Amino acid sequence: MKRAKVITMCGSLRFQKQMIEEADRLELAGNCVLSVIYPSKAKELYTESEIEIFNKMHYQRIDMSDAVYIVNVDGYIGEATGSEIEYALAKGKEVLSLVPIIG
Repeated sequence: MKRAKVITMCGSLRFQKQMIEEADRLELAGNCVLSVIYPSKAKELYTESEIEIFNKMHYQRIDMSDAVYIVNVDGYIGEATGSEIEYALAKGKEVLSLVPIIG
């Protein structure tokens, strides 16, 4: 039996529905999926320190993963997701995506 890949989901939180659907699909295909944390309150209600913790933990998930999966609906990749892709590549992680990443 092949070893399951550990995959961290990345993408804009505006694509929460698609992220959940893709996480389901990847997990049912035999992978271990590490999801993003969906905020329980508006972003402006978090302190800078709390946002830094969320970001740090997300990058730690990438460190623990074999790959990242970019949920880039209609090819959209925001600044934060672009940084996550660069980080994953620098760490030698495989980059998978919903739609092909150009450039």
